[in-house]
Amino acid sequence: MSERVNVTKKQTAPVAAAKAQAALPVLGPKGMLRWAWTQLTSMRTALFLLLLLAVAAVPGSLFPQRPANPANVTQYIKDHPDYGKLLDSLQLYDVYSSVWFSAIYLLLFISLIGCVVPRAIAHFKAMRSQPPRTPQRLSRLPEYGTLVIPSSAGIPASDAINNAAGLLRKRGYRVEVRDADGALPSLGAERGFMKEVGNLVFHTSLIGVLVSVAAGGLFGYSGQRILVEGDTFVNTLVGYDQFNPGTNFQSSQLQPYSLQLNKFNITFDRESKGKFGQPIDFAATVTTKENPDAPPKQEILKVNDPVSLGGTSIYLTGNGYAPVVTIRDAAGNVAMQGPVVAKLQGENYYSSVVIKVPDARPDQLGFVGFFLPTAFVTDKNVSFSADPELFNPQLTLNSYYGNLGLDTGAPQNVFELDVKNLTPLNARNLAAGGITLAPGSTYTLPDGKGSISFDGVKRYIGVDIHHNPGQVSALVFALLAVAGLILSLYVNRRRVWVRTGTAADGRTMVEYGLLARGEDHRLAGEAAAVRKLFSTEWQLPDGDADGPAAEDQVAEATAGSQQTPSGTGDNVAGSADKAVGSAENAEGSITTPAGPTGPEKDQ
Repeated sequence: MSERVNVTKKQTAPVAAAKAQAALPVLGPKGMLRWAWTQLTSMRTALFLLLLLAVAAVPGSLFPQRPANPANVTQYIKDHPDYGKLLDSLQLYDVYSSVWFSAIYLLLFISLIGCVVPRAIAHFKAMRSQPPRTPQRLSRLPEYGTLVIPSSAGIPASDAINNAAGLLRKRGYRVEVRDADGALPSLGAERGFMKEVGNLVFHTSLIGVLVSVAAGGLFGYSGQRILVEGDTFVNTLVGYDQFNPGTNFQSSQLQPYSLQLNKFNITFDRESKGKFGQPIDFAATVTTKENPDAPPKQEILKVNDPVSLGGTSIYLTGNGYAPVVTIRDAAGNVAMQGPVVAKLQGENYYSSVVIKVPDARPDQLGFVGFFLPTAFVTDKNVSFSADPELFNPQLTLNSYYGNLGLDTGAPQNVFELDVKNLTPLNARNLAAGGITLAPGSTYTLPDGKGSISFDGVKRYIGVDIHHNPGQVSALVFALLAVAGLILSLYVNRRRVWVRTGTAADGRTMVEYGLLARGEDHRLAGEAAAVRKLFSTEWQLPDGDADGPAAEDQVAEATAGSQQTPSGTGDNVAGSADKAVGSAENAEGSITTPAGPTGPEKDQ
């Protein structure tokens, strides 16, 4: 034991001295760039960036986004003065156009391209290369079998190998026959290249999805508009109630089409007791024109059935009632006339109403209240809507006068009225009481401030207008990604080798082996199918040549037929490297575990 310790010390001292004198090589700028590119284009990095992109998108759902609603962002900063501005400096209100989100997006894009291109080149070379040479010991392969063709069949070894090649070609294998006229002809066959093709299609489609989404974010736009029956929407910037442009949006992208709402119909449930009065169908009859000179076209806009017009999709998203009113000022002049959109608030189309009349003189007028399609009053003098249909429409309002604040240029919500700086005229707690109007009635305001008339009721709809140039391509690439993933999961890469020889008594000896790239639980079934093909072709009974004796005869007939690579002997690592490793750079050398060569491998 002591001698071994001394020897170890003598060997360690020079090694330690050499290590002390050794210096690590300097990568240099080119080496660092090459190392960084290798790390960026690895599959591990691509998966990490994909996960990071999903995490980076989370703040977009937690905080209001400025492109969607700038007013909400302004209000959020006011409500949270302690950290609101800090979040703004971190671009958390502009997540999807922020520098850090764009950086992750671009790095993922580059990483996927760096992964796909080299793999595609390597796979192309693999498809053009010949199957690997026949291993020396086929019995070392995971699936191995033998067959013996009797001499009376008159099938020599060369014919047997050609028959096997034809059968494997029909089964979808790419086959190469070697030494067909020699004493021991053999063949190599392989199939399953579509597995890697599916993998490449999947990753390429992911790149396509990223490009399509980016194109939609850069050049797309969306907007909303409320249309009352009889109104016409023209696709211009001023025609939108709310507009959200893409990063690189240009107003010249807007196609000059128009859409007019002719009639909006709602079908209510009048049979079911549990859902009586619930809407069951919505249909808007619209007239569209692709451009000012195009002929009009009548279409039906329904929920989940958008109208496609001018490269945009128009969706039906809301509806309600719009009471038509006429308001006169103190001088008797018409200060406002037309429909007023009532915002839906509760069941049976109970809706709130806000009317702002900045053109009234000498004082501006404001009204706030609610609209009831079918008005009922309880014992406690509380009004409510009993049905969504217009069986007993009623408009109930409070009135105010003063400065509405619209002349300052500050934006206001059209559905809200700030009454802090206004003087009330009508209210339930005032002597004048509230205003209650039925269709066709008029109410004169106190103090000679004017009058308001309830002329009738129209319906309105809310539409969402979307233009996404990458939408179709994103769908196509997503479907391709699914197809590629299915191919990569269900197609297996397999190789088959067959060797034939002639025994001393004239029989033709056949041995075959199968190998899969990666795990393949169906390889045994493939081996059984190949054996059945051979047995049927040569009219052999089932189970022929099973057993150690038959294998010994086949081994004896094929012994010494091929040279064993130098330094490998019977070790399968040497032969399997050639059998499996060529054109599979990603896998490296594969060592096939030795398996039993008895009858159970042929079952």
